[in-house]
Amino acid sequence: MNCSNVMVRAVGLGILAGWLLLTVPQAAWAGPVDDAKAQGEIGERADGLLGAVKPAGVSSDVAQMISRINSERMGKYRDIANQNSTSVQAVQAIAGRKLMDKASAGQYINQGSGWVKK
Repeated sequence: MNCSNVMVRAVGLGILAGWLLLTVPQAAWAGPVDDAKAQGEIGERADGLLGAVKPAGVSSDVAQMISRINSERMGKYRDIANQNSTSVQAVQAIAGRKLMDKASAGQYINQGSGWVKK
C-alpha cells in the first residue's frame, strides 16, 4: 500500500469515526442510558459496546437495555464495515475510542483491563 492509499484510508476512517458518533443507535434510550451511566451501572467499552459495570448487580431492565443497544450498535457497525471494506472489529475500535472519549467525568469506561471511572 503506498502513502496516498494510507492517507485516503486514514481520512476515510476519520470521517467514519465522526459519522459513528452522530449515528450510533441510542437516541431513544438517551435518558435511561444517561441515568444508568450516572448511577455507575453501565459504561462504554473499548469494543464500542455498552457493558454492565457490576453484572451481578444490574437489574433485568438495564440488562435488556444493554442487550438491545448493543444489538443495534453491532448492526450499524456491520453496515459501516461493509460500506467501507473494513472489518467490524476496526469499526468497533474506532467507535469504542470515540465513545469512551465522549464519556463524562465520573462515568465508567473499560479500555480492556477492567472498569475505571473517567
